[in-house]
Amino acid sequence: MKKVNVILIALVLLVGTVFSSAAVPALETKTSTSVEIEKLLENPDFRVDVDVMAYVTFLINKEGEIVVLSVDTENEMVERFIKSRLNYKTLKTSLEKGREYKLPVRIASRE
Repeated sequence: MKKVNVILIALVLLVGTVFSSAAVPALETKTSTSVEIEKLLENPDFRVDVDVMAYVTFLINKEGEIVVLSVDTENEMVERFIKSRLNYKTLKTSLEKGREYKLPVRIASRE
């Protein structure tokens, strides 16, 4: 009988540990800066067949303008689009000047 109790306690502890350490998905919150950049990238003038991910590295210059340093994507059309829409545009929100920022961008396919 003691062995059954010990096994049950061990099982309860194991199940409790597994459930308490389960990964909780992070909530995606949009900052006002990401909303502004999203508006700048609205309505691309080209069509993609699948969703394309890109990682944009940029900084803010002394005049408060976005300077795109790099766009990490395999689609050259998406890279040119992002650079043309973001380079030297000003944001209403204030970001630290001279600091590099990295932003994930997803261009969704239109059905």
